[in-house]
Amino acid sequence: MIQVAGRQFSLEGIMDFGEVEGVIIQEMLNSPELFAYPSMNELRFEINIRKNIMESAKEMNASQVAFTIFENARCNPTYWTLTNAGGFLLRPGVRPSDAILDIYQNSTLYGFECATAIIIIYYQAILKSIGRRRFDSIFQNIYLYSWHTEPELEIDFFYSDHFLPGDVVYFNNPDFHPNAPWYRGENAVVLSDDTFYGHGFGILTAEQMIEFLNTQRFPESMRPAYLENLITRISPTTMHKLLTSHSGRSSKIVIHHNLCSISSIQYQFYLNNV
Repeated sequence: MIQVAGRQFSLEGIMDFGEVEGVIIQEMLNSPELFAYPSMNELRFEINIRKNIMESAKEMNASQVAFTIFENARCNPTYWTLTNAGGFLLRPGVRPSDAILDIYQNSTLYGFECATAIIIIYYQAILKSIGRRRFDSIFQNIYLYSWHTEPELEIDFFYSDHFLPGDVVYFNNPDFHPNAPWYRGENAVVLSDDTFYGHGFGILTAEQMIEFLNTQRFPESMRPAYLENLITRISPTTMHKLLTSHSGRSSKIVIHHNLCSISSIQYQFYLNNV
């Protein structure tokens, strides 16, 4: 259900949206969740962000970035400093927008795991949505590592059986093989055609994602991989701030855990236990 300025948004309201935007709105209307916006501008902005998340995911799929563990992470030293933990720290004097775009433009120089991939996709989608000047003003201290984000990019996660195009879901593999712990699961962007993009996996159906993860279980495992009902998305607070104005500078704790392919809620567990 969608409300705009306190009024229910009807199906007729999608007539001036594009095809992909129409699919997103239809899914929102079909959802038991209430999506409330002060104005049509805020609704349009979120729809555009979701569309750009899917486009950025597809562009990453078409690139030559590699899936790798933190110990083997790599990046372009012109824009990023590779930390001992396998994170990418923005170099002083570098435009944040240039650094994010370089991951796509010089993709052969980069390797990272799937949670980091989601955050890169988020940053590029936001860049597409607000332009380079505003992006550079807001995101001046980017550090790419797992689910870590700048304070100006808040992420919500919750449990639901209904996900939308542009959401991120988690395919869990509880009995992953100990020789391949990076297959403990896969973070994946929900696309608008019943497929998902997962870094290192490509664009697959849910059945194909699960089928592959099941090949990475330890012998005699009795628990198959499955799609969790965990939903991750950019928070409404961040959406509002990005559309209107940016917040002041602040810092945020980084948790270096060295576990590839963890879910957003697992990272939050580590944050809560610092």
